[in-house]
Amino acid sequence: MSSSPAVQRGRLRIIGGQWKKRLIRFNGAADLRPTPDSVRETLFNWLTPCVFNAECLDLFAGSGALGFEAASRGARAVTLVEMRQPCCTQLKETTSLLGADQVTTHCAEALEWMTSCTQQFDIVFVDPPYGGGLVERSLQRLARYELLKPQARIYVECSVGEAPVIPEGWVTLRQKHAGQVSYSLYTNAPNAVDAPSIGDLS
Repeated sequence: MSSSPAVQRGRLRIIGGQWKKRLIRFNGAADLRPTPDSVRETLFNWLTPCVFNAECLDLFAGSGALGFEAASRGARAVTLVEMRQPCCTQLKETTSLLGADQVTTHCAEALEWMTSCTQQFDIVFVDPPYGGGLVERSLQRLARYELLKPQARIYVECSVGEAPVIPEGWVTLRQKHAGQVSYSLYTNAPNAVDAPSIGDLS
């Protein structure tokens, strides 16, 4: 008799915007890693000039921490993509609880979903399970299937040991480390106006 996979349950707090301090719940496999509060706060400080009214894509959404944070801060539309059914169910429940009409959840494998997507996005969050090359494959598909608007922002979170190759023509805007987590912000616009700040690139 096989045992069921471990399920992780927990809560996290939205940091800013309309739903600031609201708690949301998450369910998922043992490898589910909601983005730490300190990292989320730094990320959305980076995104402050462009998150309002943006169309956002949260690949490998998991807890939905990044997508719901973007929606709370005024994103016009947020698309969550997650393949694990317990996570999808919780994401839809959270969307209903918050009354987040601008949030849509797709229960699908992210790489496959991108091949049939016909939308383009201003901001994309790429935070897959560590290892397996999912970051690099995701970035290449974002470029290949033209899912990014001009001047888009692409956030990547991975382990410190990973070094994904970014598509040709992309620029690194911000990059930091927190423990074993490496997180970066890229753009597909070579002449982006918000050049990296001193101390942001490490």
